[in-house]
Amino acid sequence: MDTYVDDFYVDDDTKAINDAIDAASKRSGKVIFSKRLYESKTIILKDNVELYLPKGCILKLSKELLNDDSINVLKVPTYKDCSYNGRPTKYFIYAYDIKNVKITGKGIIDGNDEIFFGTVSKYHIDGYFYPRIPLIYFEKVENFNLSDINIRKSGFWTIHLVGCDNGLIENIKIKNNRKLANTDGIDPDHSKNIIIRNSYIEAADDCIVFKTTRDNQIYGDTSNIEVYNCVLKSTSAALKFGSESVGLMHDINIHDIEIKDSNRGIALMQRDEGQIYNIEFRNINIETKRFHALEWWGKGEPISITNIKRGFATNLGNVYNITFDNINMNSENGIFIYGSNQNIKDLYFNNINIELKAKTMFKKNNHDLRPCYGDYLIEGLTNVIYINEAKNVRFKNFNYKINDNFKEYLGDIDFIQNVSELLIE
Repeated sequence: MDTYVDDFYVDDDTKAINDAIDAASKRSGKVIFSKRLYESKTIILKDNVELYLPKGCILKLSKELLNDDSINVLKVPTYKDCSYNGRPTKYFIYAYDIKNVKITGKGIIDGNDEIFFGTVSKYHIDGYFYPRIPLIYFEKVENFNLSDINIRKSGFWTIHLVGCDNGLIENIKIKNNRKLANTDGIDPDHSKNIIIRNSYIEAADDCIVFKTTRDNQIYGDTSNIEVYNCVLKSTSAALKFGSESVGLMHDINIHDIEIKDSNRGIALMQRDEGQIYNIEFRNINIETKRFHALEWWGKGEPISITNIKRGFATNLGNVYNITFDNINMNSENGIFIYGSNQNIKDLYFNNINIELKAKTMFKKNNHDLRPCYGDYLIEGLTNVIYINEAKNVRFKNFNYKINDNFKEYLGDIDFIQNVSELLIE
């Protein structure tokens, strides 16, 4: 049975929405919004409820959600330190330990990002506190569906899925401010059995990022996820694994993706004691360029695989059995692989095409290792392939082209150091 939010409305959208959810949950129903603007503080979802936002509806995070003393004002820019245990203190749309929940419709969810602005520069906006407020935060949710909705202006991670199982995200649009740091698109975190498809995401930092955050280890692996038919644009990495990586991330299939206008294409960033393995990338077109030299991690790498310590005492896990098949790249940097003690291994590159082309005024002769312990920049002329400390790396049907305007930045075609069992053909 349908439940209409405005039937519960007096003078407070937050109360009306939550009262409608409570009523709908009792009869496994749909909560229907009207074609108007709603401003709300935290919305708490319940079992067996669908939120339906029709075209013309805007559900906006209220600035009143910031009016208390629980905010930690930022002291260090997040591009220097964005350590985060995965547990925010506030939420906009929140679900915990429930089943069978949907958010659907052609309406808009608006994160009201301006209320989070701190330091603003030409290329970058930092929030004034950290961690900020995720737009949609699901924890221990089983059987969820996010379909057809339009999301914009998130002030932090847009869709954070913690310990979730059996979900579908399809036909959604996420358009965040690509100058505002930490506004990831979708973050599966210790979650499994999820499909993400037919969607468009613009975000800063990363569009889709797989994680295993430390404080959520009780929920196990991030695994059995498929992503396909998506268009991604990012000021950091369009597709990323890590850097929060204390558990297992495995059996993830990503295919038929368009990556455009991004600072990095695909980044696997192991920084902790976890393991990243059995990952497949297939039929992906990648266009990258360099963004600001300091404030955004990455230097235009279309593929970056790094496995280095977050801190001095970190016990590092491994990255292994990673497949790239039919990948086309037009980029302002080459493929970058950087590990330690050969903890990156069994990498398979098949049908790879890369063109290096100068696109921006930013410096071309470095690679970015952040976050890490110690120095984070590697200086030197650009290589088509750079590999340090890896085992069993195989390129089959590998083709490259150097645009005339890039030749002054190019060193050797490949830089290979401490690599065993390497094949390039």
